Amino acid sequence: MCSCRSSNKKFAGQTHCCNLIVLDYVIYEARRNNIRLILCLVNNLDNFGGKAQYVKWAQAAGANLTNSTDSFFYHPTIKGYYKDYVKAMLTRKNSYSGITYCDEPAIFAWELMNEPRCVSNSSGPHLQAWIAEMAAYVKSLDNNHLVTVGIEGFYGPGIAERLGFNPGDWAASLCCDFLQNSAVEHIDFASVHAYPDSWLPKARMEEKVRYLSSWVDSHLNDSENILKKPVLFSEVGYLQHANANTTVDRDILLRVVYDKIYDSARKLQAGGGALIWQLMVKGTHMYHDNFSLVARDHPSTYKLIKEHSCRLQMLHKKEGDPGWQCTIPP
Repeated sequence: MCSCRSSNKKFAGQTHCCNLIVLDYVIYEARRNNIRLILCLVNNLDNFGGKAQYVKWAQAAGANLTNSTDSFFYHPTIKGYYKDYVKAMLTRKNSYSGITYCDEPAIFAWELMNEPRCVSNSSGPHLQAWIAEMAAYVKSLDNNHLVTVGIEGFYGPGIAERLGFNPGDWAASLCCDFLQNSAVEHIDFASVHAYPDSWLPKARMEEKVRYLSSWVDSHLNDSENILKKPVLFSEVGYLQHANANTTVDRDILLRVVYDKIYDSARKLQAGGGALIWQLMVKGTHMYHDNFSLVARDHPSTYKLIKEHSCRLQMLHKKEGDPGWQCTIPP
């Protein structure tokens, strides 16, 4: 039982003991159920605190900062706050299992940030330097687990021929660059997101399918031939529309991603997998966003997800290894 009390008054350098005890339990149960976790260390957006909260903490401590959140990536005080949090997480001993997080088999990887972006075009070098510094810092504390950035996969202006794969001109102005960000030495695998319905809201379904197909192909090819690293499509999402075609359309787009990932993995190339954003369970509606779904309420989507997992598992299953038992729903 957690003895601390919940409070809205939190400070940089503190970790909320109740929240971490809950995380302890999640990790403990994940291990018992043969689930592997990717744990994200901060959000770009304001949800769940995000980088904006770090800037507010630094301002409250007297740092001379503008209201731009780009200072998260270069101000020494803020970088120190982030490192303090990372160290607290990676060296934490699980209250249920007694295993330190950096030694925990249930943790598959650490994600430096969810969807890092910058406000100013001039902040790109700061983001790149931040990725290199923080990836190295995580590895200095934990060399047991993989590290990824958490980027969406947008291409920067450095290679003009790649810009056509972006969903719009706006994507190149966010200071992210899939190739440059993912090439950092201590980044073990590339991450990509795919939200064709959100990125191309006015496009017809056929156009979204064509775009998604080229988006996936481009990142698989670049990961295989340029980065020489695996790539995980760590978020694939489709908005929940009021019309009856939502499930059908989502399944079409998911199958595009799943089939291409499987084909890449079958050839022992860079395709590492794809994760849908986001699966929920009944009774958690307060945490839902416009992409959430309860899998068993969408049997065709649920079947697709299971098929994808089972196909990938069978590719890598070693003889005599019982592994996770694949059962595809009818």
